[in-house]
Amino acid sequence: MTDKKALTIEYVAGLIKNAGLISEPQEREILIRGDSQRARLKKSQDSFYSSKRLHSVAETVSPAEVIASLNIPLLSDGKKHVTEDMITETLAAAVGLAYMKIDPLKLNLDTVTSHIPRPFAQRHLVVPVAEKDRVVTLAVADPFNLEAVENLKATRKMKVSLVLSSKSDILKIVREFYGFRYSVGAAEKEFSSSSELGNLEQYVRLKGAVELEATDQHIVNAVEYLLHYAYEQRASDIHIEPKREQSLVRLRIDGVLHYIHTVPKAVHPSVVSRIKMLSRMDIAEKRRPQDGRIKTVFRDREIELRVSTLPTAFGEKVVIRIFDPEILFQDLPGLGFSALDLETFNSFLKRTYGVVLVTGPTGSGKTTTLYSALKALSSPEVNIVTIEDPIEMVVEEFNQVGVQQQIGVDFAGSLRTILRQDPDIIMVGEIRDRETAENAVQAALTGHLVFSTLHTNDAPSSITRMMDLGVPPFLINSTVVGIVAQRLLRKICLQCKKPRRLTAEEMEYLRIKPKEYTVHSGEGCTECRGTGYKGRTAVFEILDFTDSIRSMITKTPDIPAIEKAARAGGMTGLREAAIKKMLQGITTYEEVVSIT
Repeated sequence: MTDKKALTIEYVAGLIKNAGLISEPQEREILIRGDSQRARLKKSQDSFYSSKRLHSVAETVSPAEVIASLNIPLLSDGKKHVTEDMITETLAAAVGLAYMKIDPLKLNLDTVTSHIPRPFAQRHLVVPVAEKDRVVTLAVADPFNLEAVENLKATRKMKVSLVLSSKSDILKIVREFYGFRYSVGAAEKEFSSSSELGNLEQYVRLKGAVELEATDQHIVNAVEYLLHYAYEQRASDIHIEPKREQSLVRLRIDGVLHYIHTVPKAVHPSVVSRIKMLSRMDIAEKRRPQDGRIKTVFRDREIELRVSTLPTAFGEKVVIRIFDPEILFQDLPGLGFSALDLETFNSFLKRTYGVVLVTGPTGSGKTTTLYSALKALSSPEVNIVTIEDPIEMVVEEFNQVGVQQQIGVDFAGSLRTILRQDPDIIMVGEIRDRETAENAVQAALTGHLVFSTLHTNDAPSSITRMMDLGVPPFLINSTVVGIVAQRLLRKICLQCKKPRRLTAEEMEYLRIKPKEYTVHSGEGCTECRGTGYKGRTAVFEILDFTDSIRSMITKTPDIPAIEKAARAGGMTGLREAAIKKMLQGITTYEEVVSIT
């Protein structure tokens, strides 16, 4: 690294050719197109920043950016293209530096923002990513332009170690971390002014991540940085939790909470007020729980946010649930049904009347299953009406009613009214009490297809739950079409998936026939943030109300006998469905044990 090599397109193209990523003809193509592509990218970058009235955050376009933008097919797999990360990793190996794919969830906000000013980090593409024993690890984009690092060591008296990261990763961290830190820090100084910020529009257009830098409304910026960050990380929930000295910000990703930031105590009320404004809550009311919603756009698709506040010992806790239509509405085969279960579930949907129940604990994917089913049934010929508490996501094809207990609009009352609205299909968010259960059954008796949810552990136990709610056995027999129980399992990350043999102890615990089984697990990589998992899939237990099952439903039903009869008729239990997914290489042994 002591020689005076320059980070040029020619040098980088030669490296990735020697590393076997591209062929010699592809290298020549890069050299022919490189300069014109760099000029095109630079013009596009300058035009973007000029239109936003912002200063360009980086003067040059890196060779890795240029080559990645050409979409050169990978020599070993023509379906994939050479990426900026691949190029950066190859460059790191060539110059003797460790490569680091920066994971924002593993960075400490103070470490990133306290050592280097933001303009310096942007101009020289260098950002602190770790600190241990007074040695600061700096991620750099250009291993041959280290004058800035030497200046830092001299002026800040810093001991540093270097890793190589892509320009895109470094700029993303500079924008998200310095932007959030600046907004929160400025708000801490002026937090009393936050009550004037925001508006009461329900539809909110989030600024672009770069536009945020052009405004000085610090609380507005801090909240929007947080939302952008959550979207980028595929989070399903944002938790803002007040503690004695500060507030914690955590994200739930693939069902697991990750700590990401702290917010000064003085700023917490202003952040909560801003979120309340966006979600049309009463800002002055701090003693009672409240619910609200925000509708916005991220990457050209609408996102719904459901907001809940709860007074706690140290202030109001806020939880924001993120509903992405790409996740909430899926083709039924993509939900995770086996071929037999999908056939059974589709037979439920073809019925013209009856009750279909979906059961499982909170967070088991019931809403996704119901919305996807309703979407499949939606057409101009049918009138679909839903009663929800609250409405999960506004869908134009459905007629949705939100429960409002404070003014007497509840499930039971709404259901009675809906029956006068000429519905074909009704979805009741949850059967919670006797009156709602009776009305749902009456709706099915009068020729409507009714979908609803219950909180039970498995499908057969839903029968006793309905009886506990006061529905007599003969009405259950004549109205219930089928019951679907479900759970969500984390899927193994495809990038770091490795096979192994199932041990004798594991086979015994799962009660499966002893033989050689190959299962998989994720080792942990940058793609999955070291967890070994990426994404989730559902497993189902579907109880079809056949004549034999109906004959067993009496005033004192024998649930184990019903379950045995259902299994004999083809029902797969949740544990067995999860084991099948494990043996197919979709999920892990640990996940099967944990969830089922």
